[in-house]
Amino acid sequence: MGKGDRRTRRGKIYRSSYGNARPHVDVVTGAAVAKPASAKAATKKAAPRKKA
Repeated sequence: MGKGDRRTRRGKIYRSSYGNARPHVDVVTGAAVAKPASAKAATKKAAPRKKA
């Protein structure tokens, strides 16, 4: 545990990453910022054509 541990807050700060141990915080309100929902949730790709 410490700087090299990616699961701890100190490890996240050392590696400049975010996660459950170090959530993003909005500077103005102090509330955690949620990622926006994906707009392409119900999009379905067409099946590739079969060669005859």
